[in-house]
Amino acid sequence: MMTRKSGSNTDGRDNRGRFAAGNRGKPKGAKNRASLVALELFEGGVQDIAAAVIDQARAGDLTAARIVLDKVLPNAKERAIALPDLPSTDTAAGVSHAQQKILEAVATGVITPGEASTLSSVLEQRRKALETMELEQRIIALEEARHEPA
Repeated sequence: MMTRKSGSNTDGRDNRGRFAAGNRGKPKGAKNRASLVALELFEGGVQDIAAAVIDQARAGDLTAARIVLDKVLPNAKERAIALPDLPSTDTAAGVSHAQQKILEAVATGVITPGEASTLSSVLEQRRKALETMELEQRIIALEEARHEPA
C-alpha cells in the first residue's frame, strides 16, 4: 500500500490517502471536467443546430419540420368532443345506441379510435350504474313483497 509523505497533503487527505474528517470530496452535483467540456460545446452549438434544422424544414425536409413542430407545439392530449346526436343514456338500450353512434363517428373520422375508447369507457360505467340501480330496485321490491301480509 502506498502512503503519502506528510508534506503532500493539499487535497484534504490524510497520510494514508483517506479524506480527513470533515472533508468528503466533491460536493453533491459537481460535474467532472469531461461533462463540463461537453456541456460547453453543446451550448455553443445549439443555436447553430436549431437554425440549420429550421432552414431544412423551410426547404421542405419533412423530418426537420416534424422536429421543429414537436418542439414548438405541444402534443394535444385531449380535446373537447361534441356528438350532438347521442341518444339518452337513461336506459341500457340508450347506452347501446350511444355506443353505435360512437362507432359511426370513428368510421367517418369525426373522432379518433382513442377518443372513442375513452367515450366507450364512460358509457360502460354508465351502463354499470344503471344495472346497479335496477338490481337495487328489484331487491327492494322483493323485500317489500316478502314482508307484505298474505
